[in-house]
Formats: sequence, C-alpha cells, structure tokens
Amino acid sequence: MPINERSVFNNSGRPSALGVLGVLGLLVLSTVGVAGGAGKVLVISWVAFVAMALGAWLGSRADRTSPHRLVWGYGLASGAMVTSAAMFLVPQAMGLGTAAGTPRIGGIGIALGIVAGYGTHTVGHRLTHLDTSFDTTTAAIAAHALSAGLIIGLVYASMPTLGLLLGLAIVSHKGPAGYAAARRLRRDGKSATALLLPAAGVGLTAIPSALLTLPQTPVVNAVVFGFAAGIFLHVAMDFLPNCEAGSEIDEVCSLHEHSHDLLDELRSHAVGSTVTGAALVVLAWVTVAP
Repeated sequence: MPINERSVFNNSGRPSALGVLGVLGLLVLSTVGVAGGAGKVLVISWVAFVAMALGAWLGSRADRTSPHRLVWGYGLASGAMVTSAAMFLVPQAMGLGTAAGTPRIGGIGIALGIVAGYGTHTVGHRLTHLDTSFDTTTAAIAAHALSAGLIIGLVYASMPTLGLLLGLAIVSHKGPAGYAAARRLRRDGKSATALLLPAAGVGLTAIPSALLTLPQTPVVNAVVFGFAAGIFLHVAMDFLPNCEAGSEIDEVCSLHEHSHDLLDELRSHAVGSTVTGAALVVLAWVTVAP
C-alpha cells in the first residue's frame, strides 16, 4: 500500500490529527460521564485507552518483536475475554431469555453476535487491500474499538450492577493489539500516533451509550446481552495465539534461527497463556465475589 504523507490517519512527520481529536473527545466525554454517574464505564474506557496507547508506544520503539511476549499478550487477553463473556454475559442472556419465555432468545442473540462479528471482520479485511488515502488497518481497528465501546456502554446501561471485572477483561486485548499495530505501522514508515483514535474509541461510544435510558424489556435485554456475548466471544477467538504457518506469530518467528522449532515451542506457550488468562478471571471473581 502506498504511503500518503498527507493522510490524517498516519503521517510519519507529525502526530495524527484524528488521534489528537480522539483524545480530546475522550476528555470531554469523561466530564459528561462523571456528571452522569457512569463511573464503571469511565474506568473501563480509560483502562482501554492506557492499555492500547502504552502498547503502541512500546511497539513503535521496539527494534524487534519477541514472539514469546506476543504469544503471552494475545493468550492472556483472549483467555480472559472468553472466560468473562462465558461467565458474565452468557448467563445474563439466558436468564433474561428465561424471563421473556425461553432461554433460546438469549441464544439467538449470541448467534447473531458471533455471525455479525465474523461478517464485519471478514468484510473489513477486504478494505485493507484497497488503495486509499488513509491507513485502512488503523481505520479497521478504530471501527472495532468504537463498536465494542457501544456494546459495552449498552450492557452497563442495561445492567448497572455488573462489576468492573467484565469490562476490564473485555478490553484486556487492547495492549497487545496496540503493540502489534504499532509494529506494522513502523515497518511501513508511518506514525503510531494514529492509534490514539482506536485507543480512545471505546470511551467515545461507551460513555454516551451508558448514559442512555433503555427499556427494561426482558426480550430486548436478552438479545442485547446475547449479542454482546457473541461479539466478544468472536473477538476473543480471533485473538487466540495462532502458531500455524503464515500467521503473524509465524512471521515473527521467521526472523529467528531455528524458526520451526521455535514455533513448536510457542504452541505450548499459547495454551499455557490462554489457560492462565482464564484462570486469572476466575480467581479474580472468586476473590471479589460477595
């Protein structure tokens, strides 16, 4: 893809205009969230921002990518996301579906979320091959962050009693995602400051949607929670460390000697990291549960 020096998404000589605007927007909305009492969503939004911004900062300065760190970053995040969605969103969807007449309503929402996540990811990948004036990878990450924030805000608006653990686990992938994206941008000679927009993206949509007054209808809430569970399960599965030939991790391993042996070793780390991420969520739940 050719580099457009005037792109608002990426300019290696100066900070990204959209990235700066994203941060300013998050600051403004944070004051609105404080006034509206959206404390939990504010914490989740800023944790997502700091995680991706820090990951991008580290990725833009790394001379080489450590495959072990990449696997553990993805594995911990995906394991935490799968477990959180299964523990906190799926039971809510099924319970609300039961209240509406049948738990299958929640199941419909889960199926819709998984299919929608797959569909948008697959179609969105086609956009990365288009010759446009902006970096489409950054735009795709931003779109994902904005949509995830919208869902997080709606979930917490529907069920304010939900704890912070769910939201924090859901955005745990922002760190490794920011790191990997910044490494790709650096290889293309582009500025990683564009990633400030997707870093702020969760808060840009989560805070306004969390302040909405939603109808407390079991059918609607069952579909919303099911859809959220399906979306986040899809994202979590997409972040599972892929140690197969042609994957991102395989590309990193190809830069090292004995890359085939290293890839075999990383498969064990992939399993260990995902199990650890899942166990940490369960441990945190047991610790904070009343």
